[in-house]
Amino acid sequence: MIILKAKRWLDKEEFKEVMRIADYNGYSRDGSIFIFNIDKAVRNGYGYEDVISLIKEYGLEVEDNGLEELKKLYGELSIVIEWDRGSGYIKARIPRTIYFKVKPILMDSSAKYVSRTEHEYVYRILPSKLYIFKEKIDGLGLNVNDRNSLLKIKNLPYNIELRDIKLRDYQIEALEKWIKNNKLGIIALPTGSGKTIIGIAAITKTNVRTLIITYTREQMFQWRDSIIRYTTLEPGLVGLIYSEEKRLAPITITTYQSGFRLINDISPYFNLLIVDEVHHLPADKFKYIALHSIAPYRMGLSATPVREDGKHEELFPLLGGIIYYKAPAELANMGYLARYRVYTIKVKPTIDEEKEFERLRRKYRSLIGYQSFQEVLESARRGDEKAREALKIHSQIRMLLARSKSKIDKAVEIAEKELARGSKIIIFTQYVEQAKEISKRLNAYLLTGEVPVDIRRRTLNRFKEESSGVLVVTTVGDEGLDIPDADVGIIVSGTGSRRQFIQRLGRILRPKEKGKEARLYEIVLARTPEEYHSKKRKKIDLDEFLA
Repeated sequence: MIILKAKRWLDKEEFKEVMRIADYNGYSRDGSIFIFNIDKAVRNGYGYEDVISLIKEYGLEVEDNGLEELKKLYGELSIVIEWDRGSGYIKARIPRTIYFKVKPILMDSSAKYVSRTEHEYVYRILPSKLYIFKEKIDGLGLNVNDRNSLLKIKNLPYNIELRDIKLRDYQIEALEKWIKNNKLGIIALPTGSGKTIIGIAAITKTNVRTLIITYTREQMFQWRDSIIRYTTLEPGLVGLIYSEEKRLAPITITTYQSGFRLINDISPYFNLLIVDEVHHLPADKFKYIALHSIAPYRMGLSATPVREDGKHEELFPLLGGIIYYKAPAELANMGYLARYRVYTIKVKPTIDEEKEFERLRRKYRSLIGYQSFQEVLESARRGDEKAREALKIHSQIRMLLARSKSKIDKAVEIAEKELARGSKIIIFTQYVEQAKEISKRLNAYLLTGEVPVDIRRRTLNRFKEESSGVLVVTTVGDEGLDIPDADVGIIVSGTGSRRQFIQRLGRILRPKEKGKEARLYEIVLARTPEEYHSKKRKKIDLDEFLA
């Protein structure tokens, strides 16, 4: 029992204030007597420091070893947090005395009930919610016993700085926006604009242990090489985690696949999470990485964070929303990317292709009428057999249009004309057989998913060294590969998504000699859905998503 004495007369307001932490026990010749009530103090939001402050302000006397007992009482009220590696969650142990005070915060933090004993309740908290939870607990004046130092800032061994590079105006602006947004947010910039450099600059600004997630192995190596080249960090402080190497370091780089498998083991070691090609993150498997990362600082990087399926909305709470965006045309006007033109080339399908297209289209409509494609998808997910059959036919239509002989002939024709002008050309296709045919007809370099990594690298190096030539790539070239600069792109077939279109455009936008203009040819079949999708995917405006 902790006895508090007020030897002077307390006015009405002072008396009410003391009664918020204690119970009145009468008056003696020594003054008013109060018994400290820990439940009442906590219920009224008084932490240990608040109680000590009130005692000093009102000149209350504390009998015997009351102050030591007070400290012990509050120590026993600490919420214990610890890392549960098996589940990848943070386990929080809440004393029963304060449970009902803390319960609303647990609900706000989406914490899940685990168990309870005579003395405590046990909940599990998503690591991504830890700092929000701690902030709200601090607001109640309660303590957190952080057994695994989860909340401790984990600095790099020494301060690192950028070297041999100067940030461009928009890179500085993007970094400042990120810092102003509590070091959270997604930065959307075109391919070739130096997003990696912004991420590296963020590491120098925070100077904390950093986990970098990349979509491909090639990107992982590119990040490592850029960090070593453009900062004062010792190479040994950068580690890679993938199938052939697993080395944890102050700055660790891994792929989405490895990150998903290992995040439960490595999450507590990092304060900054950088996710490259962040549009992939909303996939259920990969989203796990961001949800189970403790890192209070987060940066997402992408040329096209907005997804066709609308799942980009899930990125915002995970990383802090889109905080900075510049379109390719803006950076071209500023002189940082090449000026460019997009030519939509319409070709007619062959007579046989046209007949087959009409036959499939009629069959598709007979199954689903005039439902939207999204409605058909939903029906198929619910098990509707007609909808499932319609999706198969839809896929056949897309493949028929994409593989049209007319498109291949036109691509070869354009490439031959551009080669005569001395151009360096990348031809983009969706299908391996189509890529092989075009490559054979033009005697061009070929990159597909079937090509081993070492041969890919040699092919890219050869293409890089040539002043004029043709490289034919399938979707393996859309992301992750460091494809050498070209000044002409030809899109023969693709998914029809805006993201893929912008990724492919970005491959030809690096600044050219003497302000030379880049050209992107998009070949579509006239009077087919390809015409509609061509117009739709060129319209992209991320301003509405800016945080």
